[in-house]
Amino acid sequence: MRWHDMNIHPLRFNNKIFTCNVNKFRFFRRYSGPTCRSRLRVRQTNRATPADAKPTRMGTLFQRNSHTQDIELTPSDSPAKLAAVNPTHEKQTVLPTYQVNHNGHRVTKHIAPEGESGRKWLHPLHFFKICWRSTSDASRAVNLLWPVVPAAIALRYARKDLHLAIFILNYIAMVPCANLIGFAGQELSRKLPKVFGILIETTLGSVVEIVLFIVLLNQDQFAVIQAAILGSILATLLLCLGLCFVAGGIRHPEQEFDEVVSEVGNGLLLTAGLGLTVPTAFYFAVDGTGLATAAELNDKVTSLSRVASIFLIIAYLIFVWFQAHSHHSIFDAILEGDEQKDRDRQVDLVKPKLTFTECILALTGSIALVTLISIGLVQEIPSIVESHNVSDAFMGLILVPVVEKAAEHLTAVDEAWDDQMNFALSHVLGATIQTALLNAPLVVIVGWGVGKPMGLHFAMFDIIVLILAILVVGNFLRDQKSNYLEGALCIIVYIIIAAGAFYYPNPNSETTAAIA
Repeated sequence: MRWHDMNIHPLRFNNKIFTCNVNKFRFFRRYSGPTCRSRLRVRQTNRATPADAKPTRMGTLFQRNSHTQDIELTPSDSPAKLAAVNPTHEKQTVLPTYQVNHNGHRVTKHIAPEGESGRKWLHPLHFFKICWRSTSDASRAVNLLWPVVPAAIALRYARKDLHLAIFILNYIAMVPCANLIGFAGQELSRKLPKVFGILIETTLGSVVEIVLFIVLLNQDQFAVIQAAILGSILATLLLCLGLCFVAGGIRHPEQEFDEVVSEVGNGLLLTAGLGLTVPTAFYFAVDGTGLATAAELNDKVTSLSRVASIFLIIAYLIFVWFQAHSHHSIFDAILEGDEQKDRDRQVDLVKPKLTFTECILALTGSIALVTLISIGLVQEIPSIVESHNVSDAFMGLILVPVVEKAAEHLTAVDEAWDDQMNFALSHVLGATIQTALLNAPLVVIVGWGVGKPMGLHFAMFDIIVLILAILVVGNFLRDQKSNYLEGALCIIVYIIIAAGAFYYPNPNSETTAAIA
């Protein structure tokens, strides 16, 4: 009789022979190589031998004694846990209990295998090489603009009279700094669970926007802030989404995305649009009726804006809980399927990665630079608006949002190019939702705290194009499919809105005084 007929197989560990089921043995041979991603554990079991059983030569060959050891294999996708080993046999456990990723690096506790760098702390040479290579060719090309950063800072202090040159240099210098924030945020998100990583990456991508809003608030540029809030939503919703559809449509005739991503995003966009519209609708409904004086009306609109901001932030927190906790398994499965479709997945897996310390260092340095450059940029806005006939609407709706969202746009377009439309939509819709439900209300709350009358009273032109843009994008997302035609239409709509903002007249001093 052969051991195959007995459905067992001899297995040797430390010069001892143990019994092993044939199927388990085949699985063990398949996954027990030097680059094994499985974690093995030995489970001690005591099996009593019947008293009347007579050992045979074959039995003594394959069964050393009544105490046998079964090999149990735990796939790498399951949560890491240590083997429950009997204390009396604990010294006999000879197999590793730590996890190894695809590059053979030992995975640090609480770090996702795909984000493990295999290094610790800070290695300056590796740090600069990885940051320079970035995530894509477009991001690498943006890194060529880094020499503009010190030039912009130096010119701001050396020649304060060159307002246009200072504005242009600071505007360009914002792009590589925002790109570094996006790259470091993406590297950090790789080390976290997928859904939570997307939320962190989107939040870090909005740091530039939040810093700009706070600096503008400190300069009392309320009109520019209000235009920039809606401009950021329009730039992400129309320009970035259109570029994603076009980039993906070039390589694929038609791309599909999951219904959950589009429905949740579309519903939140409609909610955000309504919340941002109510204070403006209230103002135009009461204005001119004689029910309240101009000062009373402005106070009521400001109070209504603060109430709406509180509930918009609550809506955002509910969305985060829904996506990252209660329904995270749905989004995890969707994003996991998208990762398998990535054409560059194998290349991305073997790329060198930043350590956790290097991610924090890159984020800290880039945020500090963004803050410094934002101050120089915002200080020149009044001079550019007055001296070069640039409208506040064009400055807020177009110029400021395009530069602050540059990093997120590059990331989303690269994902659409690699046929990862669920990832691209998560970045596009996530950034739009965060601007509408968190960043804009946050500026109103901060203004309330520092005693500034910041509200959500937008110009009628801005609020109309916002609602129409949400309806247009919602119609494109309804069928869960995309192509380059829909992307081109989104870009055309954005260009038309930009032309309207360019020709929009600035309010004169009398109108400004009446509104205030």
